[in-house]
Amino acid sequence: MAESSTAYPVGLSVDYPEGDRDRLSTFLRGFAAIPILIILGLLSGGGGNWTTDGGGQTRVNLAAGGIVVIPTALMLVFRQKYPKWWFDWNLALTKLIYRVGAYLALLRDEYPSTDEEQAVHVTMPYPNAREDLNRWLPLVKWLLAIPHYVVLAFLAIAALVCVVIAWFAILFTGRYPRSLFDFAVGVMRWALRVEAYAFILVTDRYPPFRLGE
Repeated sequence: MAESSTAYPVGLSVDYPEGDRDRLSTFLRGFAAIPILIILGLLSGGGGNWTTDGGGQTRVNLAAGGIVVIPTALMLVFRQKYPKWWFDWNLALTKLIYRVGAYLALLRDEYPSTDEEQAVHVTMPYPNAREDLNRWLPLVKWLLAIPHYVVLAFLAIAALVCVVIAWFAILFTGRYPRSLFDFAVGVMRWALRVEAYAFILVTDRYPPFRLGE
């Protein structure tokens, strides 16, 4: 019971793949990921416009999106509300981001789905804004999380080195060393918790400085 009461409400887990990995997919991972990266970039706010006005120009918005941060913060401050459809969008986009991240980090071989959970599990509960969230904290959470940004910058470098080592390990042995796998997942889990606290704004509990659950 004590463990469940202290568990952080936001979590991430990735199923460890059993058996030999797909060496060809691993070798070509950077190229294979290009289509889903383009889609993710468009969903996250990338895109372009083609414009037409009286002078013969046409304007077409290709994409607009990204995590809903500032509107959510303002809604929490002034109305103490977190619109459910904003949360659903943020959660769905976050899950896609981490599926793509797991694919790029060689944690899984299946191509990232745009809507199915697959083997990357993100836990992020919908908050009761009036009862669970302080209305003023959204104004400073990004600032309070600065220590995490510093730690994550170094962890990201270490994780990148682990992924490079794992790339060679998979090519030669067909397996992702479990210790490197757990470390990479831990860094992603840490980053998710910080993102959920400082930007997605689903919890007021300060993220723990740990890689584990």
